[in-house]
Amino acid sequence: MFHYALRRLLNSIPLILGITFLTFLFIHMAPGDFLSGLRLNPQVSSATVKAYSAQFGLDKPLLQQYLIWLGNLLRGDLGYSFAYHAKVTDIIGPRALNTLLLSVVVIFITWSAAIPLAMAAALRPNGVLDRVLSFFSYICIATPVFIWAFLFLYLSMLTGWLPLGGMRSIDYEALSPAGRLCDLARHLIIPALVLALPSIAALQKIMKANLLEALTSSYVLGARARGLTPWRVIFIHALKNAANPMITIFGYQISGLLSGAALTEIITGWPGLGQMTLAAVQAQDIYLVMGTILAGSFLLVAGNLAADLMLAANDPRIRL
Repeated sequence: MFHYALRRLLNSIPLILGITFLTFLFIHMAPGDFLSGLRLNPQVSSATVKAYSAQFGLDKPLLQQYLIWLGNLLRGDLGYSFAYHAKVTDIIGPRALNTLLLSVVVIFITWSAAIPLAMAAALRPNGVLDRVLSFFSYICIATPVFIWAFLFLYLSMLTGWLPLGGMRSIDYEALSPAGRLCDLARHLIIPALVLALPSIAALQKIMKANLLEALTSSYVLGARARGLTPWRVIFIHALKNAANPMITIFGYQISGLLSGAALTEIITGWPGLGQMTLAAVQAQDIYLVMGTILAGSFLLVAGNLAADLMLAANDPRIRL
């Protein structure tokens, strides 16, 4: 398994390089750059703009600029953000932790709800609960994420039960440790539910279909013929085999949350990578955009690698 994981990591290097180079290319294809705004500013001299271009290698050909950025990356330097006037690593770090916290909470809510609901629906297909869950799934999948965000914010505005945005209250620093935790949890509810509802709906339907297929297989019929209890048949035999496709989806869900969380973070005011990425693209802050794309690429590779290792641990046949 170690050698398998090592090979996958080595194979992901060309993928990450390709993603970063295409991002670098597309940014340069857009008209203008961050220094264009400085050139139009009468308070900034042309000598200052030229000094910036020479300092960061922006006056060199595209390929040479990319190689310079790649060389700095190998030394742990992601570059300098012109918009924030700080190192990219210093800017991305806290934002990435906020997005990671939101993603972990969403994954926990999604899988804690989707698997029990799918099992309950699979035990009594076409029953009342199954029909209610199917209706719920269709509504959640068909409704765009931003609609859910606006709906929850509107309900929160009417009731005052939850904060309307942000990550912390104004008096956060004056609260006790328990109070800070509760305040953070209250701010997490709306963005977490917005991201979790469509995922719960989709995973519940997929897991239900997998369970129904597993429950009609020969090994499950054999387990029932031996007199095993229904719950033992489901948990020990059917659920383990039905989980393989779900584990694969889990790997893509980790990386998909980054793109899905971006819009939700912008609407709900959650200070994660989403807001910063939008601002960086609008300002054509090239090194900050490259840093966020690199973080998303690593998340994609890590999610797929984690899914492959979990598949091998769940099903010994995959190791062959």
